[in-house]
Amino acid sequence: MMVMTIPGGDFLTTGLNLISQSLLIPVVIILLIFVVVVVVSLGGLIYEYTSRAKVSVADVSNLILDINNSDSLDSLKSKINNSPLPQTQRTLLVKIASTENLSLNSREAFARKLIENEENLTDKSLEITDIITRIGPTLGLMGTLIPLGTGLAALGSGDVNTLSQSLIVAFDTTVVGIGSGAVAYIVSKLRNRWYEEYLSNLDVLSDAVLDFMSKY
Repeated sequence: MMVMTIPGGDFLTTGLNLISQSLLIPVVIILLIFVVVVVVSLGGLIYEYTSRAKVSVADVSNLILDINNSDSLDSLKSKINNSPLPQTQRTLLVKIASTENLSLNSREAFARKLIENEENLTDKSLEITDIITRIGPTLGLMGTLIPLGTGLAALGSGDVNTLSQSLIVAFDTTVVGIGSGAVAYIVSKLRNRWYEEYLSNLDVLSDAVLDFMSKY
C-alpha cells in the first residue's frame, strides 16, 4: 500500500511547531499579568464591600415618599443630600433637581444621559475581569498543550528531564489560567450584582425626581 505524502509537509509542520512554541512565552507573560490584575481586583472588591453604602429597599421607598412630599426644590435637594445613598447617586440626583430652567424633554434627556454615563462606567469596571474570566482558562489550556509537544518529543528521544520540565510548565499554566479565571468570575459576579442594584435605585429615584420636577 502506497502512503501519500504532501509536498512541503515537513516545512508546514515545522512552521506550525515554531509558531506554537513561540506563543509559549507570551502566554506565560499574559497569565502572570492576569494574576496581578486578579489580586488587585480582589483587593478592590474587598475595599468596595467594606466602604460601599448599604441602601435597603426601605431606604429607597422612604426617599421616594420624601421626594413626593417635598414642598420646594431646596427641600428636595436637602432630603437627597441627607439620604443614605452613595455620594455619586446623591450628586446625580441633585444635578437632575437643578434643571428647573430646562424644558421637560430636555430635563429627561439630561437625566437619561447621566444614567447612561453611570452604566458605561460600571461596564468599564467589569471589562477586565470579564476578559480574564473568558481568556484565562483558554490561555491556561494553550500553556498546557504547547510544552506537551516538546515533552513528547523529548520522551521519544529518552530525555526524561526535558519531559518533566515540560509537564511542570503545562500543569502550572493550567492552574494559573483556571484559578485566575475563577477568581475573576467571582469578582465580576459580585460587582455586577452590586452595580445592577445601584443602577436600579438610580433609575427609580431619578424618575421620582423628574416627576416632582414636572410641577416646575
